Amino acid sequence: MVQKRPLALPGQRIGLLGGSFDPPHEGHRHITLEALKRFDLDAVWWLVSPGNPLKPHGPAPMQARLAAGRALMQHPRVHVTGIEARTGTRYTAETLRALKGLYPGTGFIWLMGADNLVQIDRWQEWRWIMNNVPVGVLARPGERLAARESRAARIYRGARLNERDSRLLGRHGLPQWCFVNVPLVAASSSRIRETGGWKVAEERSDAPTETPPDRGDPAAALGARSPRG
Repeated sequence: MVQKRPLALPGQRIGLLGGSFDPPHEGHRHITLEALKRFDLDAVWWLVSPGNPLKPHGPAPMQARLAAGRALMQHPRVHVTGIEARTGTRYTAETLRALKGLYPGTGFIWLMGADNLVQIDRWQEWRWIMNNVPVGVLARPGERLAARESRAARIYRGARLNERDSRLLGRHGLPQWCFVNVPLVAASSSRIRETGGWKVAEERSDAPTETPPDRGDPAAALGARSPRG
């Protein structure tokens, strides 16, 4: 089934939340609504990845994850998309380059949890990401210390925007990133799968498929602890 490209206009501010969403849960929904408000976004796109070649077992079928995400995230400013399958990109930097080419003039903002800020220096072309795309980091209270001491935070200390100015993220040059605290939502994709709450998980494919393997769970900062969930 051919996926339609999400719509975006030059000048719009679009937050990008990448993950396998296997399954999507309330933590993903919560972090999305917080991002819309805290970073003054016109929309948020959920980038549902096809799979992860580094894992021995693939995720649930992509169409099932897309359908579940759309059923959960019924919001006029949130688009659940499988565009990474169309672009054929494996890593975050590749995806961002592709989107910038497809949507010239659109202001993309990368959204992630505090755990990803701690490990982003191990991502492919992580400095390119930090230098070319504003980064919004959302985390529960208490996770600020590890993120503040991370290598990326130290290197880009001068590019950090104060939390009280989070709505200005990306409006005045790059690099720029902002760390905001959000309330805790105790939801985990892995826990949902383990307790049988994600019936489609039994239909998973073992065939490796392409996905950006350099990301953690986008909702990890809200209680989810599984890798890339």
